[in-house]
Amino acid sequence: MPAMNATDRARFFERLAEINPNPETELNWSTPFELLVAVALSAQATDVGVNKATARLFPVANTPEGIVALGEEGLKEFIKTIGLFNSKAKNLIAACRLLVEQHDSKVPQDRAALEALPGVGRKTANVILNTAFGQPTMAVDTHIFRVSNRTGIAPGKTVLAVEKALLKRVPEPYLLNAHHWLILHGRYTCKARKPLCPLCPVVDLCRWPGRKKLLKESQP
Repeated sequence: MPAMNATDRARFFERLAEINPNPETELNWSTPFELLVAVALSAQATDVGVNKATARLFPVANTPEGIVALGEEGLKEFIKTIGLFNSKAKNLIAACRLLVEQHDSKVPQDRAALEALPGVGRKTANVILNTAFGQPTMAVDTHIFRVSNRTGIAPGKTVLAVEKALLKRVPEPYLLNAHHWLILHGRYTCKARKPLCPLCPVVDLCRWPGRKKLLKESQP
């Protein structure tokens, strides 16, 4: 499938920006640390489920010291409704200890330091750098990977390949918010099983051959 050209990529993001000028993550957070916890909990879990858990957790403990004070078993009581909660609790306690011991309880603003925290991989680090600290990074999740390949914006066989392609091909004015636009587009419009092509604001720019059949089926 051919990649989208530069002109159409600019039009693609221009339209998404017109629809949603200030896109935000759907995870609830008020500090970089709360965002770190929420993103760490979100692996193989829904944002809705994470928000329900953090709504109980953050009023009790929303600092590294507070999480450490809960202990692993105490933390599990707040996050046990989330998938993989045992390993997530273990990693979060370990990460919080490192934040206290090595970073004065503050979330670091560089990738290497973030990825050195237990349970924090490249995608999580990218979310923190982008959402909390305003850096133009691309946290490629399943939605962004699908949208990038299906539309032809930034095709790639691996998550890292798509990330690098997006950083290279997304027009500079849209780099900061592209991460959120692509996630939301993949979550609500360019869905995995049956994308909502008839409702898509950028369908005419898309390179996916299957869109033609869905558009035809939607006609009266």
